[in-house]
Amino acid sequence: MPSRSSTTPSPRSKRVDTVTTTFQPPINAGQTFTVSDAVELAVVERSGFVESRHAGSAVVLTSEGAVLRALGDVSTPIFPRSSMKPFQAIAVMASGVTLRGEDAAIATASHTGTQRHADLVRGLLARAGIPETALACPAAWPDDSIARDALVRLGAGKAPIYMNCSGKHAAMLVACQQNGWALSGYLEPEHPLQKRILDVVERFTGERPSASGVDGCGAPVHALSLTALARGIARIATSKSNSPFAIYREAGFLGEALRQHGWVIAGPGMPDTVVIDRLGLFVKTGAEGICVASAPNGTTVALKVLDGSLRVTTIVALRLLADAGAIAHSDIDAILPELHLAVQGGGLPVGEIRASFV
Repeated sequence: MPSRSSTTPSPRSKRVDTVTTTFQPPINAGQTFTVSDAVELAVVERSGFVESRHAGSAVVLTSEGAVLRALGDVSTPIFPRSSMKPFQAIAVMASGVTLRGEDAAIATASHTGTQRHADLVRGLLARAGIPETALACPAAWPDDSIARDALVRLGAGKAPIYMNCSGKHAAMLVACQQNGWALSGYLEPEHPLQKRILDVVERFTGERPSASGVDGCGAPVHALSLTALARGIARIATSKSNSPFAIYREAGFLGEALRQHGWVIAGPGMPDTVVIDRLGLFVKTGAEGICVASAPNGTTVALKVLDGSLRVTTIVALRLLADAGAIAHSDIDAILPELHLAVQGGGLPVGEIRASFV
């Protein structure tokens, strides 16, 4: 990776459409999460017995970025994984690519590979005259069982189009095509597109990443503190499509697309889709126990489960927002059956996965 990712630069300022943002390195740059940095966030209870405990860290911010609550270490950088996709999509949109509605949503999605998802990705590529073979994400089977079974019946195999990040990759390729950047090597850190993405990450989060790595899909991923990640998501979630500043207009369009097309962001029955459709939240989970969620009033949560488990991220994020008064606990209770938090025994519910922070 480039040397800039392994050093801690001095704070500096950049101008974004006449809006000045001051950048700071993460407080614990160069460190990584340890068990002693974490607190208990959730438990798995079976037959009245706590069977497992999930530890991690979480931060809750106001829409203006003030810290309302911090659990565990929220200063040590983590890889946001797919929770970084909103920044990547905005970079594409700010590069002159008009993405609206479902097209913007698929650029932000970690989709389950349904036929509708694949059609959206193919549509993005086709309109720009880009062949499907240009996708540099790994080949994969759809996560959606119906779509996977259909491929098997057809005698087809896994393909990059079904990889859960294919929408993001298609949008990146469209940006390259529109700007005359090389399609090959579009995932390299020194590619103009990836430099644009890094700039957007810094502008919205107000923090310079302390390290960079390779995400599961092959794209660069940048290490940020949970506080910076939450700050950046809050800025996106509260942006308006009629903002006088171009980059925030694009962020506003992205936020509208995510909230209006929850099925695109994940898939039928998936937690992100359920929360978006039922509660109207801006939410995006990422691999290895990452979740960001922003309520309609801009209150925003970012969390990391230390063991990488995703089974507790949604309920922890929702309970933190409810404790902050941003959503109602009763609304969360109403969708619990759809979040698959019941612990089964002999085919019957005998317990639950629940938030346990105090």
